[in-house]
Amino acid sequence: MTQKEITKLRVINQTIDAVITIKEAAELLNLSERQVIRLKKGVVEKGPAFIIHKNRGRKPEHAIPDGIQKQIIDLKVSKYQEANFAHFQELLKEHEGICVSYSTVYRILSQAGLSSPKKHRKRKVHHRRKRKPQEGMLIQIDASPFPWFIGGDVFYLHGAIDDATGKILALFFAKSECLEGYFQIMRQVIIHYGIPMSIYCDGHSIFISPNTGKLTIDEQLQGKQVKLTQFGRAMSELGISVIKAKTPQAKGRIERLWETLQSRLPVEFKLRGINTMEAANAFLAEFIKLYNERFAVTPENSKSAFRIPSSDLDLDTILCIKEQRVLINGSAFSYHGNYFQLIKNGVKACISHKAKIIVLDNSKTGIRALYDGQIYETQKLEERPKVESLRQAKNHDQKKTKISPAPEHPWRISTKEKTRLYYEETDSQILEMLDQLFNSTRAWA
Repeated sequence: MTQKEITKLRVINQTIDAVITIKEAAELLNLSERQVIRLKKGVVEKGPAFIIHKNRGRKPEHAIPDGIQKQIIDLKVSKYQEANFAHFQELLKEHEGICVSYSTVYRILSQAGLSSPKKHRKRKVHHRRKRKPQEGMLIQIDASPFPWFIGGDVFYLHGAIDDATGKILALFFAKSECLEGYFQIMRQVIIHYGIPMSIYCDGHSIFISPNTGKLTIDEQLQGKQVKLTQFGRAMSELGISVIKAKTPQAKGRIERLWETLQSRLPVEFKLRGINTMEAANAFLAEFIKLYNERFAVTPENSKSAFRIPSSDLDLDTILCIKEQRVLINGSAFSYHGNYFQLIKNGVKACISHKAKIIVLDNSKTGIRALYDGQIYETQKLEERPKVESLRQAKNHDQKKTKISPAPEHPWRISTKEKTRLYYEETDSQILEMLDQLFNSTRAWA
């Protein structure tokens, strides 16, 4: 009998002995008068044991069987050792067919001396920024380095999350935090949802030029501007505003996402035998769907702020590296130590020498070029095209059309013969003039 039951029996005995009234006993025990009368009658008829609760020592009918409890403990120790308690409860339902509540899992594992790998720290009280009212008004992007494959190397997971709903919009693995990783997640966002109004990012040089904010007043008055990064230029072409976060806490939504993914994704990869980036990237679409069904919230305004891209929008010519080059002879140009030739319809393109082109470097389509509003494919050359001057080309053309003079051509007559012919021609002209003069004299006479 517990101390509480001993106290209750003492009060009931006092009512039996008429020391206190039923009303006073009810006030002392914090019970109704009806309950006091029931207890008094039971003690008189059945003795002090009536005070003890009848379910003491009996196992509840809805209790978890001992075999299931042992199975839950064994699975946690062997198969799901890295999973936190909340994730473990979901995995039991999904993979093992054991449907139990989180509190039950927590109680069973705690009584067995097991603790969750993800310990909750005491929450700090701080002002939390209100969510945006519409989906697509603001998305947060970032990358997280972590050994995502248990026992493997560190890889970078690039991600984008919607501020209004908490939806994961895109995920992509890469060996390092790189421009290609962010281009890939923006491509996923635009294809599946549309063009967002703005993005929220940190001060990484991929997003913001290191020279931003360093121009002097004189330079600004002269009209100088800081050149956009390749990512900033692409976002400008899409009409997306880039907002820089000054602290990691300012983009806390995606920072908290990394904590959740670092706890869950390695376990999911282990269960599916995934240990390469390629396989992980292929699985992420399925994981995003399950995550959003579990954690996404409804926005304040159900109307989406994502802008539907036009049908003629070519993401391959926007989400790429763009650099200007000048053509050399043979419609070729130099790019990253190699030479490429412009190709149109399978043959070499005919474009004037020293024309300025825009090189489009994309991992999906390769290296292409933009000139006068047209896209040209390229062909890699083994060496630099040979330089041929205009004079050499002109002489080469003249040699092909040269005609030799005939043997009787004046150019082939020697100087001596030319002199003799000149004097012979002169004597005959003198005689002819004398005859004309003689004839004219006779006629006059």
